[in-house]
Amino acid sequence: MAGRQLVRRQLARPGALARQAAMAAPLFILSFRQQSELVKAAEASGWAPVTVRRADQAEARFVASGAAVAVVDARGAATDGMAAARALGETVEANAGALLVLLSRNDEALLDDFHRLGATHFLVSPFSDAQLAQSVRFAARHAARLSGEGREPDAVEATGESRDALTGAGDRQALLSWANDRLTGERAQDRPVALLLVALSRFDAINLAFGRTNGDAVLHAAARRIGRQAEAFGPASRVARIAGAEFAVLLGAPAQAADARVLAGQVVEALARPFVFGDQAITIASRAGIAVSRPGDNSAGLLRRASAALAEAKTQESGAIALADAQAEEEAARDNRLEVDLRRALDAGEIELLFQPQVAMATGEIVGVEALARWQHPAYGELGAGTLFSVAERSDYLVQLSEHVQRTALAQAAVWPGELGHLRVAVNVTAQDIAQPGFAEKFLAMIAGSNVAAERVTVEVTESGLIEDLPTAASVLAALRAGGLKIAIDDFGTGYSSLAYLKALPLDYLKLDKSLCEDIEGSPQGRVVVRSVIDMAGSLNLIVIAEGVETEEQRDLLAAEGCAIYQGFLCAPPLTSVALAALIAGARR
Repeated sequence: MAGRQLVRRQLARPGALARQAAMAAPLFILSFRQQSELVKAAEASGWAPVTVRRADQAEARFVASGAAVAVVDARGAATDGMAAARALGETVEANAGALLVLLSRNDEALLDDFHRLGATHFLVSPFSDAQLAQSVRFAARHAARLSGEGREPDAVEATGESRDALTGAGDRQALLSWANDRLTGERAQDRPVALLLVALSRFDAINLAFGRTNGDAVLHAAARRIGRQAEAFGPASRVARIAGAEFAVLLGAPAQAADARVLAGQVVEALARPFVFGDQAITIASRAGIAVSRPGDNSAGLLRRASAALAEAKTQESGAIALADAQAEEEAARDNRLEVDLRRALDAGEIELLFQPQVAMATGEIVGVEALARWQHPAYGELGAGTLFSVAERSDYLVQLSEHVQRTALAQAAVWPGELGHLRVAVNVTAQDIAQPGFAEKFLAMIAGSNVAAERVTVEVTESGLIEDLPTAASVLAALRAGGLKIAIDDFGTGYSSLAYLKALPLDYLKLDKSLCEDIEGSPQGRVVVRSVIDMAGSLNLIVIAEGVETEEQRDLLAAEGCAIYQGFLCAPPLTSVALAALIAGARR
């Protein structure tokens, strides 16, 4: 009995214990138009949503999320939804997941196509939040049954030698059983196993071009080729077909990454040879991902890591093989946790504001500040604005975060003591903010209600965020400028359309990116570039602010070239309002 319980635990979905501890399982959501509403509904039902907006990001993000259920919201975006289902279908199936597709009523005719691409469940709009929650629950139960959770131990064990009906190779359950046998036992810790996943590229196109019969023949022949390579490599190797056009090879212990890479190369080469059926010659490419077991691994966890490597291989421009990378896996897990945590961070008071002084070159006087967000995360400590806004953008929470930072900065500036009352306050505005209908009116109303004079506020826009819609950005910024605000383009020099921005946008300040300020100290060529940018800004009547100034030499060289204001650690790091007041008071003594 104890042995069967161990098998059952090993076959459980990776991360199950962590989810039980957190009491919120991850739910993967890909939505093109209505992500915010889905996120709210999922959170209300007790899920921890992990979100993405583009199909080309879907496979890797789903694998990294640890979710059992993937939701593809194809409402009003059927073509994009099909691409997402195509990207996710086999990976979801290989990892015993469920794929729930949300469709508009007039797209019901596409259900067969979505089913062919791997969808296991569907829901047609209009539907209520309660109906969505129930559909996700049904999908989660389906995934649990596929993975072995909730199944009697004897039933799990009995599938150990089950076979795929089409190819004769083992199936997914057989693979998990084989892996479990090799990951447990007295010598398991000293005898790592390697798992190789191989996917035939764009196999759905083969079925469409040559017919299902020839497609099935390709799969059968591919399984034989993979089997011959695996058998030649070592008699203890096992081959399984775990999803539509996805195969797995489990190498006998002890196996190392180098062994698996050699075999992967042989398999990819073997599959590249044409498959000939009568007068048809079918050529198909393949990609491979590799994971090597670590102490404490279970079979499902090893499969998940190999799936992550395969997803990486599919995105590589060169090289058809990728190896699971521990650092990348840790970073992906961290990113997913941050994405989930961000939604409660504002309410929990973890997002705070600091202010970095901006100093006049000519007088050394602090004339303004830039408001910068910091995230005091309970597990990862202080996270800077770059990390915070990157997480917010991935989780579709950027507009809410941006507004929080803007409102907080204005609220704090409104109650500053007299010695700070003259300072300009620079707040960041994102491209997503600008794209919101009526943003300029809402922003000006926010300032009017803050008791901070509009003449003291500078809007800083990062140049790389504007590139998709310059006319809209120009119109919005012109409205803000007409309301009394000053406009700055931030991080100038990091994007590839800088000159177009200077020509198209109504600007008052140009902020030199830190990298340019570092270059001025490093080489004559760097100094020439900075001089050219400052001269150009001067001819456009723009005031130049240098970011990231850390040495007196940088400051003096920038001042000599005509830069008017600087900010950076040479003066001070980002400060609280109290520390800022103390700094200015000390400077006046």
